[in-house]
Amino acid sequence: MLPPVSRIRAALLLALLGAAAAVAAAADDEAARLARMRLAVERASAHGAPWGGPQSGPPAYAGASIAIVSEDLRNGGVLGVVQGIKEAAAAIGWNSKVYDAAGSAAGRASTLAAVLAARPSGLLLVGVDAEQAAPLLAPLARLGVPMLGWHVGPLAGPVAGSPLAMNVSSDPLDVARVTAMAAVVQSGGRAGVVIFTDSNYAIAGAKAAAMAEVVRACRRCRLLGVEDVALSHSAARMPAVTRALLARHGAAWSHALAINDLYFDYAAPELTKAGRSSASLQMLSAGDGSAAALLRIQAGTFQVGTVAEPLNLHGWQLVDEMNRLLARQPVSGYIVPVHLVTPDNIGYDGGARLRYDPDNGYRDIYRRIWKR
Repeated sequence: MLPPVSRIRAALLLALLGAAAAVAAAADDEAARLARMRLAVERASAHGAPWGGPQSGPPAYAGASIAIVSEDLRNGGVLGVVQGIKEAAAAIGWNSKVYDAAGSAAGRASTLAAVLAARPSGLLLVGVDAEQAAPLLAPLARLGVPMLGWHVGPLAGPVAGSPLAMNVSSDPLDVARVTAMAAVVQSGGRAGVVIFTDSNYAIAGAKAAAMAEVVRACRRCRLLGVEDVALSHSAARMPAVTRALLARHGAAWSHALAINDLYFDYAAPELTKAGRSSASLQMLSAGDGSAAALLRIQAGTFQVGTVAEPLNLHGWQLVDEMNRLLARQPVSGYIVPVHLVTPDNIGYDGGARLRYDPDNGYRDIYRRIWKR
C-alpha cells in the first residue's frame, strides 16, 4: 500500500491526466465539428449544379389572370421574385398585376382587399407572412382562389393552418445554418458575432435562432448579441445601431450575420467611416443575394458571403406551381438546394450580372412542361 502522501500524489496525477484527456477530447471534437462545417460550406459553395426540379407537369392553363402581392418592393429579394413571376407569366401567356404592401399592416390590408375585389384566377404572395395575413386571406380562400407564396413562413413546403398550398423557398433553416457555419469556418472557430433579424416575420426569427445555435455550439466563438431591427426601418436605424455596436464591442466584433442583405446596405458605410477594414469585420447574409450584396462580395468590401436564393427561378417555380393548382394537380414540392455566394464563386451562375441565376436551363425546362 502506498503511503498517504504518495496516494494523494497518485490521485492528483490521475486527475491531471483525466483533465488533459478531457481537454484533448474536447479539442478533437471541436476540430471534427469544424471539419464537418467546412465540408458543408464547400458543398453549398459549389457552382454549376444541374437542374433537380420537375421534368413534367400540366400544359399551360389558358387565360389565367394572377395577382401578385409583395410585402415590400424595396426589399431586393421580394423585387427579384416579382420580376421572375412577371417574366414567367408572360412566357406562359397569363395576365399579372402587382400589388405592393410597402411593408406595413395597413398596406397588406388594402392590397388584399383590392385583390378580393379583382377576383383573380390565383394569388401569389411574395414575402408576406402567412400567419399575420391569415384573416385577410380567408375571404379569398372561401371563394376557392388558389394561393401560393414565397418566404411566407418559417419552413419550405406546405404551410400548416393556411390556405396556401406551398411556401416556395430554399430551406430557411439550412440557409441560416450554412451562413453561420461559413462565419465559424472563416474565423477558424473564433468568430465574435452579432446577428440582425426582424421579429415581425416568423421566418426571420427562425433563421436568427438557427444561426445563434451554430455560433453557440462553437466553443471559442462568442455571440455578442442579436439585434432586432425591422427591415422596413433599416435605412433609418442601421447607421445608429452600427455605431453603437462598434462602440460597445470594438475589435471583438468580427462577424455580422443577418437574415437579409438589406441591413448591410446601411451598415457598410458606417464601418468605413469608423475606419474598420474589410478584413477586420466580415458580413454574411442568410438571404437573399441582392445586387448590392453581390457587388460588395465582388469588390471585397466587408461582405464575404450571401446565401443567394435563385429569385428569378423561384418566380418561375411559383408560376409553375400555380399552373398545377389551376389544373387541379398537386404542387411539385421542389425545394432548391442552398447556395452560398463567395468571392471564389461569384463569377458563375449569374454572379457577373450581380444576381444568382443558376445556369441549369430552368426556363427552357418549364417552357417545355407548359408546351410554350
